Amino acid sequence: MKIYNVTRDRCLADTAIMSDNFFSRLRGLMGRSSLPSGCCMVIKPCRSIHTMFMRFSLDVLFVDRRNKVVAMVCDLSPFRFSRYIKQACLAIEFPAGSLKSTGTVPGDLIEIMMHK
Repeated sequence: MKIYNVTRDRCLADTAIMSDNFFSRLRGLMGRSSLPSGCCMVIKPCRSIHTMFMRFSLDVLFVDRRNKVVAMVCDLSPFRFSRYIKQACLAIEFPAGSLKSTGTVPGDLIEIMMHK
């Protein structure tokens, strides 16, 4: 999967890992030493995240059912919690600094593209 910002005409991630069941959402990125540039994790369903037991910071997009960014958190440090985003249906976690470098902001339209 790829994550694409339609509003900004920018690819946000060439490789997306889907986390859409209880165990994959529970584990998330814990135990990894980093998240490589160009990679992300899509967590569905998701209205808040945590970075407990993680070794690195994240940028996070919260996206609604229409694929609109409803909230974002930049540089969320390890052992922290995001706020609860009622409108969100999924969260996308990126390496810290990814969202600023792409100009992504709340209100942008995101597309999750399946590889063919």
